[in-house]
This record gives sequence, C-alpha cells and structure tokens, in this order.
Amino acid sequence: MGRKNLTPYEKVLEARKADRTNLVEYIDTLFEDFIEMHGDRLYRDDPSIIGGIALFHGMPVTVIGHRKGKNTEENVRFNFGMTSPEGYRKAMRLMKEAEKFERPVITFVDTPGAYPGLEAESNGQSNAIAESIALMSRLKVPTISIVTGEGSSGGALALAMADRVWMLEHSVYSILSPEGFSTIMWKDRSKAAQACEIMKITAKELKEYGIIDGIIPEGKRSIAAIDKVLSVELSRLKKNSGDTLVKNRLQKFRRINESAFKNDAS
Repeated sequence: MGRKNLTPYEKVLEARKADRTNLVEYIDTLFEDFIEMHGDRLYRDDPSIIGGIALFHGMPVTVIGHRKGKNTEENVRFNFGMTSPEGYRKAMRLMKEAEKFERPVITFVDTPGAYPGLEAESNGQSNAIAESIALMSRLKVPTISIVTGEGSSGGALALAMADRVWMLEHSVYSILSPEGFSTIMWKDRSKAAQACEIMKITAKELKEYGIIDGIIPEGKRSIAAIDKVLSVELSRLKKNSGDTLVKNRLQKFRRINESAFKNDAS
C-alpha cells in the first residue's frame, strides 16, 4: 500500500484513491450468499448505499455501506459516494429488519459526506442523518463499523454509531473535508494540508483520543485482518443482551463527548 510514514494530508489523498478496495469487493471476499435490498419504501433506491443480508462464517448478518466508483462513469452513477436521504432511509430499514431478526449489523464507511444538493435538503437530508444516528444508538443487536476510506461529516457518522469502530490505517475520519475546513477557517481551500494537522483525522490520532477502537493494517493481508476483527468483535458482542449493548454503546459515546469538551476547555 505504499510507504508507511504518510503525512495526514497524504493519507487523505490515499483514502480517496479510486483503486482502493471498494464495498463490493469487501462483500464478495468477506461474506457469503449476499442478497442486496433496494429502496427506501418512500421515494427511490439510492445506489450510493449498498445493503443486504449475508452470511459471515455461517452467521446471518446485515451488511450496509457507502459505494464509490472505480472510474468517472461509476462515480457519477453512485454520486461519488455522497448519499441522499433515501439512501439513509434504506439503511435504516435494513437496520430495523436486522434487529427484528437478531442479526448483527456491519457497516463500511467511505464517503466525502452526505449529498448537499437542493433536492437532498428538500427531501429531509438532515432529518435522515439524525434519525440514522439515533436508530443506531439504540439497536439491540451488535454493531460494527469499519472506515475504509473517507469518513467525513454526518454522512459518515450516520453509519458509524456503532459498538465498535475500526479504521484502515490509511483511512481518515473527520467532521468535514480538510478543504472545507480550510475554506471556513482561512477562506483558502489550498491550505487543506495545514488543516489536516489541526483536525486530527488519522487512525493513529483518533485511536489515541479514544474515538475509534482499533486500526487495521493495509496491504496484502488487509482482508484477513478485517475478517479477524469482525470475528473477534462479534464473538465478544454477542455475549451481551440487547439492553446491555445499548447501555454500553451510549456510555461509550458519552465518554467520547465528555473527553472532547475537556480537550476544548484545556
């Protein structure tokens, strides 16, 4: 996967590369008998979100994730991984189904952010994101999120309010893109590299802050490493009752929130 000592902005560029393993490839290699579900039962199907039922080492699970393309044509079709409200509503429909049938939920996060277009906003984008975060926070089944590329803004968090959050070592996870941050802070988009140093968006930094639970090495053994993480975490989480999962999940994110306020105050 190239050299190891990448700067934060170099990791952003790495996370955005079109040749990174995408969601379809993860599904094909990690799961068996995947059945994709479509539509939000209200408006339309959003192809930037893939979701469905699969087997993970014989265990029924629900898999949901952002989809980007490998070329311009695919990126246009999948809206560059920027999800609309109907995509998040589709994801929520699958999460509710997973809870009903006691299936763990596994999500793969790779988005530059939710789609900010006028149509998305008029169709309830902010509500869809907030509802997805709220729903994930109270699901009574194990939930695991893996950030595989970009994890930007509420568009990422809508699929990452999980019991366990892991990141690939060259992925990034942030409140917004570094270009957006630098534009807001300095009215200068070209200062994105400087913004990355301030934002603390790399897996190593986020692990040190306790925001994520672990880092998955990249390279030839990446798929095997993800498989092991999912196996170990599911084994641990399935020992808990639904109520305990919800309690522990909420306590986890409260700790993160309290820690953030303490850091701001200092």
